[in-house]
Amino acid sequence: MAAESELESGARGLFDALDRKDFDRLVRMTTDDAQSVDEISRGWLRGRAAMEAYLKSLGEQVSNIRSTLSDVNAVEVGDFGIVTLVLDQEYDMGGQHTSIRAPTSLVFRRANGEWQLALLHSVPLAEAS
Repeated sequence: MAAESELESGARGLFDALDRKDFDRLVRMTTDDAQSVDEISRGWLRGRAAMEAYLKSLGEQVSNIRSTLSDVNAVEVGDFGIVTLVLDQEYDMGGQHTSIRAPTSLVFRRANGEWQLALLHSVPLAEAS
């Protein structure tokens, strides 16, 4: 089995921080101009400040987050890294238990020798009928 790459470690660390609701760490892992899909509003979050505000509001509504990553693939292209994966996630929100499966893309940018998240695109797909 091949050793886990820095990019894969970064992706796993990101979801570990989310599961522990360590939003400060998660925000520190992002670029100033990071962008992310907001699953709840079904729109975009643009910039670190927007992501931070979203995560803080989410922290009050969500509990018992558990993320599992599979089919992880990481590719470096210069100072950019692309990680694709399948995210299986469970959480409680507003008294409702939710389970999702979402093909997910993460784009990291190397800054000051560290990989920082620049884009998180994760959109849950409806179950096949």
